[in-house]
Amino acid sequence: MLSPKRTKFRKPHRGRRKGVATRGNSIAFGDFALQAKNASWVTSRQIEAGRRCITRYAKRGGKIWIRIFPDKAVTLRPADTRMGSGKGAPEYWVAVVKPDKVLYEMAGVPETVARAAMRIASYKMPMKTRFLVRENSGK
Repeated sequence: MLSPKRTKFRKPHRGRRKGVATRGNSIAFGDFALQAKNASWVTSRQIEAGRRCITRYAKRGGKIWIRIFPDKAVTLRPADTRMGSGKGAPEYWVAVVKPDKVLYEMAGVPETVARAAMRIASYKMPMKTRFLVRENSGK
């Protein structure tokens, strides 16, 4: 599972998920991509599940880039705990994903294989996604 080696603060605030992604919203490395359509938190387990789907469907062919990283800790309180007594302990890590953010990229495989692999990976994601193909201008 992905997680940061160290962070500036142990327990970040929850924040807001407004606006659209202004960076990381276009294909930068591969030829095909999976792009988010809604805002959501994506856990490190969901990122890993999507990566496994893509890798296994492509039979370890081609190259895959993961464009998101879970750098926000989510804290949970124990069950049946009364109010007060502070904030809970960090339980898992999430990546904050805004609309139009590219999640995964692929290269070195045919479009049919990439489209099918990304479709399976999209089932593991907590938001709606769409498949992107790079335009042939520039590369």
